[in-house]
Amino acid sequence: MSNVFIAFQDNEDSRPIIEAILADNAQAQASYPTGLVKIDAPGRLVVRRATIEELVGRSFDLQQIHVNLVTLSGHIDEDDDQLSLSWSN
Repeated sequence: MSNVFIAFQDNEDSRPIIEAILADNAQAQASYPTGLVKIDAPGRLVVRRATIEELVGRSFDLQQIHVNLVTLSGHIDEDDDQLSLSWSN
């Protein structure tokens, strides 16, 4: 199974997004190359709006992740509630 990944700028705005991704994806692992946080997961990774909202304590438009998003790898499926990355085998 191939890994998917998503990487963000390493800053205050990205931290709750990263924390939410790691909370919702048990097999995800974060690495911290200079200035970035890269999250890898085998096969599938989900970013859930509701989890981010719990962490920031306010409503959150999932489109806001694109401000600090650097790169990603995988097939994207996105709606108002979640963004998922996956590879079809």
